[in-house]
Amino acid sequence: MSTVEAPAKARAKIKERTLRRDNWRVYPITTLVIFTAWVVYATVRAFWGAAFFVPEYHYLTPFYSPCLNEICNDVTLNGHTADAAEFGTFLPAGTRGWIPFAALSLPFLLLFRLTCYYYRKAYYRSYWASPPACAVAEPHKKYSGERRFPLVGQNLHRYFWMAAVVISLINTYDAIRAFQGADGGFGVGLGSLILLANVILLWGYTLSCHSCRHIVGGRLKNFSKHPVRYWMWGQVSKLNQRHGQYALITLGSLVVADFYVMLVASGTISDLRFFN
Repeated sequence: MSTVEAPAKARAKIKERTLRRDNWRVYPITTLVIFTAWVVYATVRAFWGAAFFVPEYHYLTPFYSPCLNEICNDVTLNGHTADAAEFGTFLPAGTRGWIPFAALSLPFLLLFRLTCYYYRKAYYRSYWASPPACAVAEPHKKYSGERRFPLVGQNLHRYFWMAAVVISLINTYDAIRAFQGADGGFGVGLGSLILLANVILLWGYTLSCHSCRHIVGGRLKNFSKHPVRYWMWGQVSKLNQRHGQYALITLGSLVVADFYVMLVASGTISDLRFFN
């Protein structure tokens, strides 16, 4: 004779917020500190309006590229004069201090990172505690997903990725121009290598994006009929495994590149030259 158990009248009540025994608070707290420090630094530098270009070696910080303010024309340092506004200007000099010189690129780069899948997880956990960690109850009583303003804008991520590709091409051009010697010919300095390393890492972050992976290999019913796209999808998938690492590393590489250009442009240090 079989017996049928009566269904439970209510869910089990667990007083503990989580049964995890590891120090799960480390990730959200560390992320909050790093992100906040980076935002403060980037905001100050973006609105600084000075020490952004070294005309002698054509070092332009990525925080000011492309440089669109009239001040970007004919920048002079140590007797060398060069034009940092190679894509034209439309911002008058009077906007210095309240409109970033790179007013066209910075908003798209910010939106690209804000809508990034990795960054969503990072700042949802660290700033909103939604949730603060896996298997940890969150303090919010309701969850509406990303269906309402402003989070519905997360769905525009692929379009911000396209803008990021264009800006990465501009950063690549800046890195190539940075291999300039004091006599105007080819030259290599520490700044050249820093800007080159930064743009390589930026490409790693951009190409490892989930949207890039979908654009390269999405909407295909049969990979065997599209061997080139299948190969590209495979390469992007390999990069995608380290997308989160590239996201964090590029925050550091951007600060290093900007800080080094700032030190040289302000005359605090001289560029370490290897050739010309």
